[in-house]
Amino acid sequence: MIKRLAIAIVLLTLIVGGIVGFNLFRDKMIAQYFAGMTPPPVAVSTVTAEPMVWNSGIDAVGTALAAQGVELAIEAAGLVRNVSFSANEKVTAGQKLVQLDERIERADLGAAEASLELAITQLARNKTLQERGISTTNTVDTAEVQEKNARAQVARLTAILDQKEMTAPFAGVIGISRIEAGQYVTPGTIYATLQNLEQMQAEFTIPEQQITSLAIGMGLTAQTETGNMAFSGKIIAIEPRVDPVSRLVTLRALIEGTEGKLFPGQFLRIRVALPTEDGVLALPQTAVTSSLYGDSVFVLRKAETLTVAQVFVQVGRRSGGMVEIINGIAAGDEVVNAGQNRLTGGAAVVVDNSVTPAASVE
Repeated sequence: MIKRLAIAIVLLTLIVGGIVGFNLFRDKMIAQYFAGMTPPPVAVSTVTAEPMVWNSGIDAVGTALAAQGVELAIEAAGLVRNVSFSANEKVTAGQKLVQLDERIERADLGAAEASLELAITQLARNKTLQERGISTTNTVDTAEVQEKNARAQVARLTAILDQKEMTAPFAGVIGISRIEAGQYVTPGTIYATLQNLEQMQAEFTIPEQQITSLAIGMGLTAQTETGNMAFSGKIIAIEPRVDPVSRLVTLRALIEGTEGKLFPGQFLRIRVALPTEDGVLALPQTAVTSSLYGDSVFVLRKAETLTVAQVFVQVGRRSGGMVEIINGIAAGDEVVNAGQNRLTGGAAVVVDNSVTPAASVE
């Protein structure tokens, strides 16, 4: 029994030792194989860092506005007798738009005008009598006051009548009517909008840090989201105050050449052009890799084999698809701008510039 147990232990030891030895041998051979294995070169595209003309600008979003645009409101309470315009009609300055019922006021005006005529006649008669020594000065003074009161009453009723007739304050395109004939309206009721589409403006905001770069008269471009339409313009006003909540400054620009294609309230992408600069070292933004450690690029190193070195850089302004490089590389360095997601420092590469990412300076 003891002999059999010893034989079993020996056999088990041999089997376990064989398995452990085989695993150790296998791991050693695999490690040697990978240690001597050279990874294939990574295909990348490159760009040469060169000084260039830098067309910088400030980008913002804004809203289209009419140079003249208002919501037309009722001035006096009353019953709408007539609406004299149609939606999207081009109206002229002073054109009659809405007429409220004014029959009572017109009758009152007639009575006031009659009272004025009587007051004028009485004043003239009293002055004549005074010249003859019949009428007293006090009588003439009373007649003058009555004449002035009658004249003021006529002016008051005339103003009330004018409020019953709504006219266009300027030429433009009128919107959809919000009232109907026979409707009773109160002061302040909005009955339509009026927009002068011949001259358009844009309002936009920029951070307070950029306000020193802008001035009245600077040119800009405005682009819509619909129809891909672009217009030129210039800054005409800068709000002399920074919003204490948002820290933004409001600007207004005159947009030229809209020709009725731009409407108030439309979303606009604004770009204010800044003066150009020569000799700025820049790279496509696709060449710069950002991480927690900073911004870096892969620069080609030509030796026995073509390799790359990871170089940390200091970036500056961005414009379009380009980024300014302040420090880290020099003019003439060949930098990887595509394929760097598979690279590490010292990796072998092969350059293929048949397809390269597009970059532009706007």
